[in-house]
Amino acid sequence: MQPTPLASLAAPPRRRVAFLLLPGFSLLTHASALEPLQMANQLSGQMLYHTVTLSLGDEPVRSGAQLSLIAQHELSAALGPLDLLLLCAPTPLPYALPAKLNEWLRGHQGRGVALGGLAGGTEVLARCGLLEGYRATLPWQRFEAFAQAYPQVTLSQQLFEIDRDRLTCAGGTAAMDLMLTLIGQHHGARLAEQVSEQFVCDRIRLADERQHVPLRSRLGHAPQSLVDAVTLMEANIEEPLSTLELAEHLGISRRQLERLFKKYLQAVPSRYYLDLRLQEARKQLRDSDRPVGDIAFATGFSSGAHFSTAYRNHFGMTPREERLG
Repeated sequence: MQPTPLASLAAPPRRRVAFLLLPGFSLLTHASALEPLQMANQLSGQMLYHTVTLSLGDEPVRSGAQLSLIAQHELSAALGPLDLLLLCAPTPLPYALPAKLNEWLRGHQGRGVALGGLAGGTEVLARCGLLEGYRATLPWQRFEAFAQAYPQVTLSQQLFEIDRDRLTCAGGTAAMDLMLTLIGQHHGARLAEQVSEQFVCDRIRLADERQHVPLRSRLGHAPQSLVDAVTLMEANIEEPLSTLELAEHLGISRRQLERLFKKYLQAVPSRYYLDLRLQEARKQLRDSDRPVGDIAFATGFSSGAHFSTAYRNHFGMTPREERLG
């Protein structure tokens, strides 16, 4: 029996998605969010997503790369009902927002429109008071400044966040992971995987994956000895060093090292080290087909049972459940 072609099935609801481009927006972020929707239409043979681009006025919008894009509509255009409105803006946001934008965005509240911030678009939503009480993320370079400016927003360091009717992401290729996740939620995991394959993506990164923040930025103004300690940990995942060995390598006492970790990282060295190893194990489970036992030994665990117990205690699931998920 021949399978029924996708195009011959009952048409699913078409979702209307608008992209508002603000001066200085990232071309990469915009394309990473837009192209998966267009590819989903192409692969399904149906108009699953109707997309439009918007701008503040009638002039072309210049991107951060100094290339200009002509939007299809201005804010004042009669667009009809939207399902999702995504803001593409630079980070940091170097200018004041026009009052008409604040009013226009707030006018979408309570109308069934999900609002999203891509890269600096998160700061736009926050400035307009549209993220209070929500979890949100943005590029890691803005974590500290954003947390200070918007304490009513629960800041996340993940690649992207979907919290009720608010979507935010770190920008860049994280926008593609966000949209692939939405496609999967709307139309099934298989279509999302097919779209991902078209863009030669090894896999769809999940929302619970953190942004990679450079070590010095993560540790801020911490002493160099702490930076060196974490560098040693990251370089010795397969054969972990003891806290005493780390201290000896650094030429400080074990007690000094423990005080540094407690002050700047709110953890004892052994616990921080274990978290590093488990995060690496999770990455390998998701990114490779290596046997679980091999991953256990590659991340410093002496036995599969020890690895499974530590993994379950940390992530709430066993390594095999992680892979099946």
